[in-house]
Amino acid sequence: MRTVWIVRIVMLASCCLWLAACSTQSPQKSAGTMGGDEHAVRFALYDQFGEWRGVPYRMGGLSKSGVDCSGLVYLTFRDRFNVQLPRSTRDLARMGSSVKPGDRQSGDLVLFRINRNLNHVGIYLEDGRFMHTSSRKGVMISSLSDPYWQKRYWKTVRPRQSLLAQR
Repeated sequence: MRTVWIVRIVMLASCCLWLAACSTQSPQKSAGTMGGDEHAVRFALYDQFGEWRGVPYRMGGLSKSGVDCSGLVYLTFRDRFNVQLPRSTRDLARMGSSVKPGDRQSGDLVLFRINRNLNHVGIYLEDGRFMHTSSRKGVMISSLSDPYWQKRYWKTVRPRQSLLAQR
């Protein structure tokens, strides 16, 4: 009787192993690279926001004790997507390709002209929202439909031509 149970258990285990070996799993794209789909990119951006939310603004800052707008962009792309972007808003505005407002995707950069000597940059998330560093509230999410940002909106750029294809 005991032998019968052992044989049954061995047969059941063999069937389970055989079925597991026959199943296939599609390869997962990592959210840690820009090679993921837009959902994975968006997830990585919100994850970054969760870690940096409320970190105060500090000109030239690159740490959780203070970060500026281009520093947040630089750190986000470096840490979440292993992509090196320029450190200054001016250089970020010159790179990549321009994107029409209706064609924005998660990870695109939204740029603003605050005044003739000062520009601002944020990372587009979805549904007209972007992550950036505010001089008053630190790292936060704002809406492009806010009159303040609408008035100062300059352009949207996709960091690299290849990023769209890699998503």
